[in-house]
Amino acid sequence: MTVLRAEGITKSFDGKKVIEQISLELEEGELVSLLGVSGGGKTTLFNVIAGLSQPDEGKVYLDGVDITGKPGQVSYMLQKDLLFPYRTILDNVALPLLVKGRKKREARARAGEYFDEFGLAGTEKMYPSQLSGGMRQRAALLRTYLFSERVALLDEPFSALDMLTKRGIHDWYLQVMERIHLSTLFVTHDVDEAILLSDRICLLTGKPGHLTKEIRIQEPKPRSRDFSISNQFLEYKRQILHHLSSSNKS
Repeated sequence: MTVLRAEGITKSFDGKKVIEQISLELEEGELVSLLGVSGGGKTTLFNVIAGLSQPDEGKVYLDGVDITGKPGQVSYMLQKDLLFPYRTILDNVALPLLVKGRKKREARARAGEYFDEFGLAGTEKMYPSQLSGGMRQRAALLRTYLFSERVALLDEPFSALDMLTKRGIHDWYLQVMERIHLSTLFVTHDVDEAILLSDRICLLTGKPGHLTKEIRIQEPKPRSRDFSISNQFLEYKRQILHHLSSSNKS
């Protein structure tokens, strides 16, 4: 079932088109990655889908309902965790519920229900400075989820993590997605990350940016540790790099 659909999105700044006629769909439980060079319009597209920016043309639909230009309908997480240093982890995570008008006690209780699910049990009274980078990202992802429990837009959320931490949180996030039936649209510059996580990869190329190729990753999830050194993985990577390289030259 399609949960999110963008149709013909075009957006300009100062009279210059940044993205043009972009259409994509996100199915329930899917993780779809947007991959492309820096400055190609990925974050601009995310801002439109999140309702933070009005497109020049096109519409965005959530469960068939037009949400174009309406913020607060889907979750959006940026590269930095943006946890407030003076708030406990529980109060950081509960913030979206407070914004929605829940009372503090109710918001804390609701947020606390997910701490075990997100691997955060025991951190409720701690502060962000007391957590590792991976644990901070888990807290930020839980906060994102509580903002909207259907669709998450993640803009390079794991780029600051070291390789081993990143691989561990990849496995964890896919498990959590499956358990809570979350659908994810994911921006990354990391080709390996996109192949390891995605059901589909959409390649955004050109200026203005267009979606010029879609690659479906056939390997079932969860993916084995050996997948990243398999011939199939290397072939996906070759296709992606070849397309990005040839498109940027044209």
